[in-house]
Amino acid sequence: MPLRFDWDDFRLVQAIAETGSLNGAAEKLGLNHSTVFRRLGAIEETVGQKLFDRLRAGYEPTAVGADMAALAEKMSAGVSEFERRLAACDPAPAGDLRVATNDTLATYLLPRICAGFRELYPAVRLDLVVGNAATNLSRRDADVALRATPAPLETLVGRRIAELHWAVYAAPELRARHPDPDAPDAPWIGYGEAMRALPVARSLDERVGAERIVYRTSSVVGQVEAASARIGFAALPCFVGDVHPGVERVGAPYEIGRALWMLTHEDLRHSARVRAFMAYFGDELSKRKKLFEGGGP
Repeated sequence: MPLRFDWDDFRLVQAIAETGSLNGAAEKLGLNHSTVFRRLGAIEETVGQKLFDRLRAGYEPTAVGADMAALAEKMSAGVSEFERRLAACDPAPAGDLRVATNDTLATYLLPRICAGFRELYPAVRLDLVVGNAATNLSRRDADVALRATPAPLETLVGRRIAELHWAVYAAPELRARHPDPDAPDAPWIGYGEAMRALPVARSLDERVGAERIVYRTSSVVGQVEAASARIGFAALPCFVGDVHPGVERVGAPYEIGRALWMLTHEDLRHSARVRAFMAYFGDELSKRKKLFEGGGP
């Protein structure tokens, strides 16, 4: 009898291989742990071989498991390419549009721009995917991405909006108690572990030192709210700090080597809803170039 597999079998094996655990695969696929465990057992019984070695560090794919995961990756890429080309045939701006962005843009800048876009294109449903992790546009994790990056990937097309400048900010009450942010007793807000690889986080640790960082958070929104609550000085994007009523800028803005880009996959650039989004948001964001580059609101 020939072996019979379902596409979901390959997706499950791929998810376990990527995350290294049943819990990670369950979260990725929207399933519970027991379902993933049971389905993996059924797939291994069908194959007649182990697909994963259960190690202390996690689930490590065997040779057969790695082959299955690699095939799933190829199948997923093929499906995504078909979806992108299908989306590019839209006759008019309509349907779902997934936009990947970060928490600061989603909180402080995009809502009003989204409202204006919706008035012009009421048939387009916007879905903001908020997070700091890189989004895979090839897999259709999103249709468009608004990202701070030194340079986009070659497979992506789009528009460079502006250089992103940062500055130090603090609540006026804290500034009155600590006029000099570089004084030994001046408290600072640092970035949490999830953001420690960012250039601004590394430069902040070098400037301030661990002993003066009294509070950490892995969210820029959390940073500005903590600064507004008078916890300490914070390094923030100018487009956030300059419009927040609870903080004021301390010192001149500086560059971090990243620009704001609006990007889509090259296969999607002819989609009607993507073209409409890129045109409208590109114009609206470009109007705010001065804000992004530290020139004030």
